[in-house]
Amino acid sequence: METKNLSLAYDRETIIQQLSLSIVTGEITTLVGPNGCGKSTLLRGLARLLKPKAGEVLLDGKAIHALPTKQLAKQLGILPQGPTAPEGLTVYELVAQGRYPHQGFFQQWSPEDEETTREAIAITNMVELADRPLDTLSGGQRQRAWIAMTLAQKTPILLLDEPTTFLDIGYQLEVMELIERLNRERQMTILLVLHDLNQAARYSQRMVVLNQGRIVADGTPGAVLTKELLANVFKVQANIVIDPDSGSPVCLPYRTAVPTPHSNGANGHKK
Repeated sequence: METKNLSLAYDRETIIQQLSLSIVTGEITTLVGPNGCGKSTLLRGLARLLKPKAGEVLLDGKAIHALPTKQLAKQLGILPQGPTAPEGLTVYELVAQGRYPHQGFFQQWSPEDEETTREAIAITNMVELADRPLDTLSGGQRQRAWIAMTLAQKTPILLLDEPTTFLDIGYQLEVMELIERLNRERQMTILLVLHDLNQAARYSQRMVVLNQGRIVADGTPGAVLTKELLANVFKVQANIVIDPDSGSPVCLPYRTAVPTPHSNGANGHKK
């Protein structure tokens, strides 16, 4: 999956400007950046929820806006911020909706649909909650149910927008560990938006930093997460230490910072 000179806008305001990005198959890639930098807008463009102002989004070399909706839904799963469901919908009923792209006009629910739905519920540890209404669950449980729905689509690519927002630290780790497991055990290509830089560094093979609609750093967490980038992009002074458990960098901010002149932060390595 890639973008070529992609520009995205809301009305006349351009948010993403001539951005080219290639998503590496089989990796977890995280988009990070300050508020309003275009992270969620870019994800919406990649998911065909926002039409390009210029440029294109390609999936296996084909423009996604030219693909039939069901064909795209078999390749690409998306979980937006704050998804909502009809009142009273159970976990099983929600997850079953992920099978819609695989159903034809003459063939509705099949044994494969049933098996895949049950498997997605099991993978996300929701078996005991399958018959519970979604609106009776905790935030973390609901998020797992929505992820299960995207798994039921059986897509090789998964796009997640702020999957840990409004969750306490325990549920955040639960969701991130699930994402890591899906990548490791199913070789899923996962692109997600996160605010937490340390979670991004811990669970991603690659971090892409956006600022004002452009890529300002792209590479491994160790190459991207530097004092210079934190000062110039996030406007904070921070120490960088290495997590002895994971080996990933951890940023410890201690005050706001004024960007140094003529510095663009870290560039990492382009992919």
